[in-house]
Amino acid sequence: MTRGPLGVEDAERAAAMFKALGDPVRLRLFSNIASAEGGEACVCDIQDVGVSQPTVSHHLKKLREAGLLESERRGTWVYYRVAADVLATMALLLAPGRA
Repeated sequence: MTRGPLGVEDAERAAAMFKALGDPVRLRLFSNIASAEGGEACVCDIQDVGVSQPTVSHHLKKLREAGLLESERRGTWVYYRVAADVLATMALLLAPGRA
């Protein structure tokens, strides 16, 4: 953002990402997944964030809809990983510009 003005598409994508992460439960879920060993986490391992299982599912859906997470069903469990390039995109948005 400090490197130059955002275009319409970039601003819309960034706003969707930050809006999705604006909820403390979603931010914790995202952090749990992003920091998981091997880069992915089973919902069974990340659902202890102080809310009910249906609420966890709702928040994970919001993170997927914002393009932050990808998911894959394996048997009865769903595994989540941070979508490709999401962390790099966020880092570019938040990195200070050149002096």
